Amino acid sequence: MSSKLSEIKKVLKTKSNEKIKASFQKFIPSSQKVYGVKISELNKLAMKYKNGRFEIVKELWNSGSFEEKLLASKILGKICKKDPRKTLQFLKIFSKEICDWAVCDTLATQGIRGIAKTKKETLEISKKLIQSKNFWERRFAIVLLINFTKDKNLKKEINEIIKNVETDKEYYAKKAVKWIKRKLKRG
Repeated sequence: MSSKLSEIKKVLKTKSNEKIKASFQKFIPSSQKVYGVKISELNKLAMKYKNGRFEIVKELWNSGSFEEKLLASKILGKICKKDPRKTLQFLKIFSKEICDWAVCDTLATQGIRGIAKTKKETLEISKKLIQSKNFWERRFAIVLLINFTKDKNLKKEINEIIKNVETDKEYYAKKAVKWIKRKLKRG
């Protein structure tokens, strides 16, 4: 474990709050280990470690708690422009390990915000994952497309991609389809 990860874990333990933990467990029932740290505190940590490297992102993700995965996603979004290819590689790996909607959505939006609009590879990842048997990967694929909903030239392509999941039976995939359709209408 790196010294940065040790530092972060210490802060997470210090900022832990039982009420917040209970709230996360209620609204994100599929999340695994939860510290119970406010999102505002995670945002502060992301700012503090934004000059970090991809190693801390990987370490945080692999450490496995809800907050560590959220923090990994947030830091990734702050450093993604340094190496867009590496960021996309992380997305492919991390998408297989998503187990809750909050981490899914944070990774798919904040985790790549800096490169999403300029990287068509993101669309390709979405097209591939939308066919997955894993409903979290399908949700991730849908939410990735949120990054493109304001681009009028991509609306037709996005609608084509989501056709594959419009009748999805999984609750979290259905919610993501409704979300993206609202975003497309507002465009």
